[in-house]
Amino acid sequence: MVLGPFALIVLLLVMGPSFGYECDKSATVCRTSLVIEDRITMMHKVHRKVYPHMGKLYRFDVDYPDNATEIPLEGVITGDGYEVGRLVVVANNSMPGPPIIVYVGQRLIIDVTNKLPSDTVTLHWHGLPQHKTPWMDGVPFITQCPILSGQTFTYDFIAEPKGTFWYHAHTGSMRSNGLNGAFVIKEPSSTISEHIMVVQGFNHNRSSDLDFKKMQMGHFEKRQQMPTTESVDGGFFSRFFLTSALINGKGRYYPNLTKDDHNFAPLTMYNVQFGNTYRFRVVNAGALYPMRIAIDNHSLTLTASDGFDFKPVVAESFIINPGERYDFFIVAEQPIANYWVRAETIEYPNPHKAKAILRYSGAGDEEPTSSRKICTPTDRCLVVNCPFTNFPAGTFTDCMLFAQLRSLFDNDPAPVPTGNEALVEHFLNFAFPGIDNFPSSVNGRQFKFPKVSALTQPFEIDTSCDDQDCGSEKLCQCSHSLTLHHNDVVQFVILNMGVGTGWSHPIHLHGYSFYVLKMGYATYNETSAKFIAPNPDIDCRGHFCNDATWSDPSWLGDNVPGLELSYPTRKDTLIIPSGGYAVIRVKADNPGVWLMHCHIELHANDGMMMYINNSYEMHPPPPDGFPICHNFPSEYRARKHATNDRDMTTSSPVTKIVTQIEEVEVVADDGDGMKAFWIGIAVMSVVCLLLFAYILHLCKMVKVLEEWKKSAVETKGVDNPSFSKL
Repeated sequence: MVLGPFALIVLLLVMGPSFGYECDKSATVCRTSLVIEDRITMMHKVHRKVYPHMGKLYRFDVDYPDNATEIPLEGVITGDGYEVGRLVVVANNSMPGPPIIVYVGQRLIIDVTNKLPSDTVTLHWHGLPQHKTPWMDGVPFITQCPILSGQTFTYDFIAEPKGTFWYHAHTGSMRSNGLNGAFVIKEPSSTISEHIMVVQGFNHNRSSDLDFKKMQMGHFEKRQQMPTTESVDGGFFSRFFLTSALINGKGRYYPNLTKDDHNFAPLTMYNVQFGNTYRFRVVNAGALYPMRIAIDNHSLTLTASDGFDFKPVVAESFIINPGERYDFFIVAEQPIANYWVRAETIEYPNPHKAKAILRYSGAGDEEPTSSRKICTPTDRCLVVNCPFTNFPAGTFTDCMLFAQLRSLFDNDPAPVPTGNEALVEHFLNFAFPGIDNFPSSVNGRQFKFPKVSALTQPFEIDTSCDDQDCGSEKLCQCSHSLTLHHNDVVQFVILNMGVGTGWSHPIHLHGYSFYVLKMGYATYNETSAKFIAPNPDIDCRGHFCNDATWSDPSWLGDNVPGLELSYPTRKDTLIIPSGGYAVIRVKADNPGVWLMHCHIELHANDGMMMYINNSYEMHPPPPDGFPICHNFPSEYRARKHATNDRDMTTSSPVTKIVTQIEEVEVVADDGDGMKAFWIGIAVMSVVCLLLFAYILHLCKMVKVLEEWKKSAVETKGVDNPSFSKL
């Protein structure tokens, strides 16, 4: 893609790091930048240390209220207001990073500069298919080499389709350490007012990297191993212990989750005007925990997930898992006041909670006094997207499962094979089938990243599973891949079964938005909501469930009962419940290498991922000068150079000049060089004589035409059909 002159209309609205970047609707090309740096929470560049009081910030060396001057929130990353502060990784000095807002079909160019002194980085544009630009997907050692400290990498792609997306680091634990932000693609006709809500869990004591190691080794306090928390259904959460939760990077620290005592840190504010309708775009950027979202005294009309519209559903709340996005609408028709916006983990019975404030125009500055809806037998609460089938009976709360939603559109059925196309089915089990429930794996294969960019350096991958001893009752470590042929219709049965169950997994597929045809859940107790048994539809054919199939052998392809083929919803991130499964489908028409992984950061870092090699023979070549990376020494490059050395013994001597980007051949002179030189001179002399004669002929023709023009009558000219007007 070549950037033309700025007559292409390049327009960027820069509104400051806390407000984000929005491209003008009429622009063809938009360009912005993200600078990745370390920051410390509860610090101001001028005033240095700050502390929270009554929702505001004050300088560290003055006491409230005597001579205390409020410090503006701009320029301070508050987190949960914990005064000690912790190191975070951020884009453009804000957490979350600045929202990027563009319009469908615009070309977006983003210069990402890594100013981290000790880390590499890449950015993934979560949910974008990256048609024809797979090398812009932002996954290190899958679609690109990581961006080194001090380097700038320019992402360049077309913004499509419309919807709520987000960007985040795809290196290690950087995403939950703060490097994430909303990415919205609008239709030019969109006029409704909007708010963005990025939710995540937070630990003000330590980085996510330490939590990852504690997940593997155990979390101990006072020589006792700390137990994990549980979900409503008795499922486990991994050892990513929270101190708080955040909405748009702001929250409060509650030392005791059973009480409402907190540190009065500043909160996010959503301003509304009575009588107006507002769209909220919600992103769960967290490392682990699903969040339940609600607004006091306001029903939520859910309309879309992961960028795709479904038939609207009115609910009290919904659950959003890491990586997912949901759009909902509210009508500001309550009495003018302030109301709590709530985001709570589904830890049971004591969730971590984040709050924001919905402030009606004309309401005072005081904090809300509103309460959450009380669910009763005659006024039950509906929760959308539960990772289980039911809440405990006494809560008077009903679940609407994602597979019960229906697409809004009549013209987007699930793909089916036509002509010579095939329907291919793959069973993939995302679980922990090892000792003490580790390692993370897919079909017993713990993912090991290649040491090269798999998309652009495929011949250099030496970590393939083909050379490993993998099997139905074995564990292995390798670069697990699956080949898809172009235009095949592929049905994935995504499992969470076997001995490694107990945790739900939000599975994200890069490069596609898949059709959700069916979801199968475990059996739960109708009174307590606790897990009883895994879904019987699946035959694991072993304890690890690495070689699963349908329990009924007639359930193949379209013969699976209960498939929704006419109005299936579409997503790119879907929760796979513990002891259950989902049937999803894509048409393999997007050439590239696409990661598929659990979006729980701890599980992915431990190896619960694989990649899809789609239409290998049709992979588009990367841009000129695209970086390469590899081990040193590289066995592949050593063999390649050895081959070139052997070739030199049978042809003219060749000197290889090897750089990081390309190889240049320089052919040495030999004994026949002078002979070739004089032959070339003779040929060029003949060519020059012929050209001179042709020029004399043209001069004569010009004189003839000038004489004809003088005598010719005036005629109306016509456009030369060989050229088109600009």
